[in-house]
Order: sequence, then structure tokens, then C-alpha cells
Amino acid sequence: MKRRRPPRALRRRAARVRSVLLRRYFLPRRQGRAAVLRYAAVLDGQTVNLHARMPHWVRPDENARIELRRRGRRHTTGARVYADHDGGVAMDAAILLGQDVSGLPLTPGRWKIRLRLSHGLRRRALPLLLVDLPVPYGGPTRPMEASAATGDRYRLGRGVTGSAQVTFSRPQPSAEVVRVHVTHSQVDVTFRVVGGEPQTPSVEFVASGRRLAASAERYGDGLWQVSAPLHLMAPLRDRAEQWDLVLGSDNLRTMRLGRRLHDVRNPGRVFAYRQTAVTPVGRHPMLVLPRYTPAGNFRIQCSPMTEAV
Repeated sequence: MKRRRPPRALRRRAARVRSVLLRRYFLPRRQGRAAVLRYAAVLDGQTVNLHARMPHWVRPDENARIELRRRGRRHTTGARVYADHDGGVAMDAAILLGQDVSGLPLTPGRWKIRLRLSHGLRRRALPLLLVDLPVPYGGPTRPMEASAATGDRYRLGRGVTGSAQVTFSRPQPSAEVVRVHVTHSQVDVTFRVVGGEPQTPSVEFVASGRRLAASAERYGDGLWQVSAPLHLMAPLRDRAEQWDLVLGSDNLRTMRLGRRLHDVRNPGRVFAYRQTAVTPVGRHPMLVLPRYTPAGNFRIQCSPMTEAV
């Protein structure tokens, strides 16, 4: 039986209770026995960047490693401990995650993050306290929610006592557009499927009341390509028609082609294509404009030439 998530209001109330417990009870009792993270974020969707303030007894010449642990499994990677400009001792670490990108090979679930220190024969392990959760920043870009290479998702969080942890989840299958090429006779779209391997894939070009079916062909390592003749996509009325591309296969759910594994807030503007004027065989001149919706879905707009004049 699928486990139901508690209501949003209940989750918010529980988060407030955990925050109060952390600040009033656990943090005062862990002072001097843990490193406090001043900065923690997942950059590029797959690299955890950490900056922490060390307890007063830590020496700047200690050897340091970050340890990720879950249910008896453990992975480690390097970290740097050094004297900070204000006289204290700090720690920096950049942790690449994901076996497919030569990072730590995590399995799905919640992984605790600790710092291991050594100097001579002495060995110590320090929890990393995440007092403040990462806050999304403004501007034209946003934090990457998933790895652009694999679609894997890594989310920073903390336990009840404030110890930092990272949660890894596999991606839902998605079709990501890689390249678009418009000629005077057809449009070619190259894409990749993240989170699954489609069997016998095909793509439907769908507009209002119209459908064009095309098979997807292998195109290089991990890529697929689909093509459609432009004379079949010409608008039948005196207005633009929007063509969505929908991928179907024998083993995966139906999904729209798009571009979602990125860090920009306005994909339609940043990933803009050039509008092309074409005259398909037996048709009137028209304008072809590949574009992305605000949600990242890919669309091909075909307009009568008179509409753009």
C-alpha cells in the first residue's frame, strides 16, 4: 500500500516544532562538539558545497575527509581545514555525487554527512550542524533541482538534532531536447531520455485537431532523432498553430519533449531559436519558430507569412 503524505499544514507545523527543538535544546548542547555549517548548497544539481566553522579545539593542520553514511554503507571524499581570516578554523568541501559522473555512488535514500579529522594517531568524527536550511536566491537563474547529466535529485536537509544530510532520489523519466534543426523541407529534433531507456520509441506532433506520427531513430550515444515534413505542419487557418511533441514507447509513460534540466527561470528567452521563413512544397510561405513554454515544454509554432507582416 502506498504511503500517504501528511497534509501541507501538518508538515509546516512539524517543521516549526523541529526548528524550535533544534535552536533551544539540541544546538546549545552540541556547542563545541560539532562543526556549524555557514554555507551549504547543491550546485549544478550534483555537487554539494560546504563551508563550516570548526570548534575551537580543531587545528588548521588536521587531515579532513567528508563521510556520507547510510545503513552501514559509507563513502568518503576529501575536505580542507584551514585557518580563517578572523583567527578561527574553517572547513571547505565540494562533494561530487553520482556514479555516472565519477562522483560518490549513492543509492536512493537519506545519507548522513559527517566530518572525519585525523592528526597523527588521533582520529575524531564531527557532526555537521545545518542551522539554517538553504534559501533559493533571486535573479535570472535558480538552484539546479536535478543533475543535468543524469536527472538524479539531491536535496540537502537536516535531522531532528540538526545534523546535515543529503537525500538522493532517482529521476522520473523525461525527454530532453538537445538540438533542433529547421530546413526548407523538414524539422529535425534530437533528444535524449533521462531516467529510462525507451523501447520502440515514436513521437507524435500534436496540434489542435491534428496529429503526425513519426518514428524515433538512434542518433549517437544515448540520443534519438525525429523528423517531420513541414508541408504537413503548415497552418490550415489564417493563424499560428502550435505543435507539441509527445514521446511514446512500449515501456515508459507518455511524455512531452522539453528542456527542464537547467537553472534558468525563463527557458523561452534564454534558449530562444531563430525564426525561419520557409515555403513548403505545395503550400504558402510560412514562419517556423521552435520555442519553449514557461514550464519548459518544447513547441514548434507554424504561422502564415501574412501574420508576421
